[in-house]
Amino acid sequence: MAIGERIRFIRNLRGMTQKWLGMAVGFPEKTADIRLAQYESGTRTPKAELTKEIAKTLDVSPAALDVPNIESYIGLMHTLFALEDLYGFRIDTLNDEVCIRLDKDNGVEFLTMTEMFTAWQKQAEKYRNGEISKEEYDNWRYNYPRDDMTKLGE
Repeated sequence: MAIGERIRFIRNLRGMTQKWLGMAVGFPEKTADIRLAQYESGTRTPKAELTKEIAKTLDVSPAALDVPNIESYIGLMHTLFALEDLYGFRIDTLNDEVCIRLDKDNGVEFLTMTEMFTAWQKQAEKYRNGEISKEEYDNWRYNYPRDDMTKLGE
């Protein structure tokens, strides 16, 4: 999810209008909603200082707005939070282990993600059982969904 989409999502979650948020971060009343609409649509990208100000006004971490950076633990966490928002991922425990699960109440997203995760789980199990090599497993992952045999009826 791009930064503009995150801004819009969290702004709506907070019940704010584009005009209100724009004015709160210092844009003139006359253009506040236009400027925010440009950021939310991806026409413009806010600079780091503006991103910090928007995050402060929305009462979130700037990392919650940034394009996910999974090369850091904090970036990974905010990526997982975005997946929770978008696809209904849930943090839970199973047999005293922390796990991520899909929320059954999430309708189409649940069904779609379950199908995709099932295909992944089958390939991972084949790799763990020695039925396919690491190279074959990696080829499947890096070419998904092109090489997903479940889609091809196999």
